[in-house]
Amino acid sequence: MSADHTSRTGEAEPGAGDGGAAAAVTTEAAAERKREQRGWYFYDFAVSVYSASVLTVFLGPYLTSVAKAAADAEGFVHPLGIPVRAGSFFAYTVSASVILAVLLMPLAGAVADRTGRKKPLLAAAAYLGAAATTGMFFLDGERYLLGGLLLIVANASLSVSMVLYNAYLPQISTPDERDTVSSRGWAFGYTAGSVMLVLNLALYLGHDTFGVSEGMAVRICLAASGLWWGAFAVIPLRRLRDRAVVREPGAAPAVSGWKQLIATFKDMRRYPLTLSFLLAYLIYNDGVQTVISQASVYGSEELELEQSTLIGAVLLVQVLAVGGALGMGRLARIYGAKRTILGSLAAWAVTLAVGYFLPARTPLWFFALAAMIGLVLGGSQALSRSLFSHLVPAGKEAEYFSAYEMSDRGLSWVGPLVFGLTYQLTGSYRDAIISLVVFFALGFLLLARVPVRRAVEAAGNPVPERI
Repeated sequence: MSADHTSRTGEAEPGAGDGGAAAAVTTEAAAERKREQRGWYFYDFAVSVYSASVLTVFLGPYLTSVAKAAADAEGFVHPLGIPVRAGSFFAYTVSASVILAVLLMPLAGAVADRTGRKKPLLAAAAYLGAAATTGMFFLDGERYLLGGLLLIVANASLSVSMVLYNAYLPQISTPDERDTVSSRGWAFGYTAGSVMLVLNLALYLGHDTFGVSEGMAVRICLAASGLWWGAFAVIPLRRLRDRAVVREPGAAPAVSGWKQLIATFKDMRRYPLTLSFLLAYLIYNDGVQTVISQASVYGSEELELEQSTLIGAVLLVQVLAVGGALGMGRLARIYGAKRTILGSLAAWAVTLAVGYFLPARTPLWFFALAAMIGLVLGGSQALSRSLFSHLVPAGKEAEYFSAYEMSDRGLSWVGPLVFGLTYQLTGSYRDAIISLVVFFALGFLLLARVPVRRAVEAAGNPVPERI
């Protein structure tokens, strides 16, 4: 037996010394693990308000209005001397943030794995993102460049922090706990998103009552999301702990982001089943992200719904995603994560088919569609994360999760392209929304072909009873 008598999850190995002492150590380790898990949940609670309130609801329309105020007579702004249509500035800024995140995520993963110091990196990313979001309070007048810069910093910081946050999952949970822990994290996140969205919408819709302008209400909502992010990030940073790593002689602390990403995918070739799962996830998650981003366009342009209806639908998705994440976590304990994810992909395809036939100007049916999305959204994402954590070789959690996060945030561009091209060719948003079924169908087929038990064994990890 090696000198280290603890497993990756921190539990004492049976048989190490006196039975009573070993049991006491195991109980103490389990209690410490639960404490870390409770702290871990709160980073989802902290950061999800950014996605729910800032990105999904407020920032896009507001930053576009600021850019239009700064535009010339032809409707162009000129960042760095480049002519850009004011209406496109937000989309281009989001793309720029993705490019920056692509460069930084593998670098952060490599540094975290080689130094074992995930927590300081998580703190830096979290508070840089929270500060940038809070700074959006000063986004007024014609300060579109300030808004673009803050968005790039906040988005990239979010992506880097999620790499480090997700990399804790294999370290703070046993294989049999992982589906539940991941699902609870998502549920905490959607709960926070719902609470903040309700508060923000109360201020926004009743801004006259509170004696502030509509623009000031939006700026307060943006800043409040940043303050929430920073305040609740304290909890995981106090409870999570770093693990010592064994450094290879002569190993450099990090290389460039692209070189590290290439090295990670080269290493994944030693684990082809892990790579197969990642490919399936990349495809079906592209469909998920496209539905999230384009549902409001479909609702406003094709179904002719009011903005208040669309905002209410976003809130409904947030609320139901909590129950969906927890419910699918329970299903995974009975049927296994793979089967549950496959079921959710089938449900996504059915949801899109229902959406294709929705009649225009009927908010009730759109809310029903939002309810269907909410019930499968959180669970499919949470279980995908927990399943991938079983397929990561020990000691490479942050590095592999940087590749996973790239699939989640950095490469989800094919779906919007298919959606846009379909609309361009047919002139129908109904055809565009139904075209996304191919992502869920192909993802279903690819995931169904992955022998997950063999994949877990190939990665050198213990196989849970249900997978």
